[in-house]
Amino acid sequence: MSPPNAFRAMRIHSDPSGYRSGIERIDTGALTPGEVLVKVAWSSVNYKDALAGTGKGKILRQYPLNGGIDLAGHVVASTDPAFKEGDAVLCTGSGLSETRDGGYAEYARLEARWTVPLPAGLSLRESMILGTAGFTAALALLRMQDNRQTPDLGPIAVTGASGGVGQLAIDIFSRAGYQVHAISGKADHFDFLQGLGARQCIDRHQLAFSGKPMDSARFGGALDNVGGPMLAGLLPLIAPYGNVAICGNAGGIAFDSTVMPFIIRGVSLIGVASAGTARDLRDAIWQHLAGDWKPRHLDRIATDEVTLEELPAVFERMLAGRSFGRTLVRVGGG
Repeated sequence: MSPPNAFRAMRIHSDPSGYRSGIERIDTGALTPGEVLVKVAWSSVNYKDALAGTGKGKILRQYPLNGGIDLAGHVVASTDPAFKEGDAVLCTGSGLSETRDGGYAEYARLEARWTVPLPAGLSLRESMILGTAGFTAALALLRMQDNRQTPDLGPIAVTGASGGVGQLAIDIFSRAGYQVHAISGKADHFDFLQGLGARQCIDRHQLAFSGKPMDSARFGGALDNVGGPMLAGLLPLIAPYGNVAICGNAGGIAFDSTVMPFIIRGVSLIGVASAGTARDLRDAIWQHLAGDWKPRHLDRIATDEVTLEELPAVFERMLAGRSFGRTLVRVGGG
């Protein structure tokens, strides 16, 4: 299988002519270096992709690059013996659309050390419904369980529950045996979230925090996509030796708290940074996502499917807060 002389890519530039992105035709010689050449079948849309594609956030560290922090497809050629032509593979984060060309192109060249064989139990399409969002939720669960989180400690609060990470977290944590309480400001989505496995839905606008350094324990732990006052309010409500995994800052990067939850109840605050996750953890997480943690409602969570040409409109909707669920990008399909 040989790539064509030129193929489509959503390429991002920043130069004296300004910041811009759009569909271009390039050849494989323009791609960033790597051992594994992949024909891309699917990608997905994350908030970082919308920021990068519009220039409303500083995501790329060099230009030009193809957008898209996730991709899945089939190997076309490889100089690494671990991969052969026809292998189904995926890659999330790992510098895609930051320091190297990403998944919004018909072909991508990957470093072998970050190329993950598609695990049995997942299709290429399913892997991109999960993408960075599902990987982040699963990484949070893995890190919490490494720190002795168990369902016996009590329910897990998931904030920003209507977003992509939040929806997948509800499904993943529920599948792993946890009772999930979804916190969202979008009450009209509560039925949907309960359909994903949320035992209880809590309206963010009606969630009153006491402001006390310590309060009655309400949650065994939490996955927080929000930060800011939400994180500060949750910490006094966590049961002894529960964990709060933080992976987002939609509510702000700063929060006011005290040491009391940490030194009286032994609560742990765990950072979740998916982009630089070590390879052994990546492999373990993807095996979980294809097996015992595989969400039961992936097709329900995949609410939109678009082409490369339709990406600009998707970016604008996402940045305006009008997106819901996960948007798949059909590059080659399959």
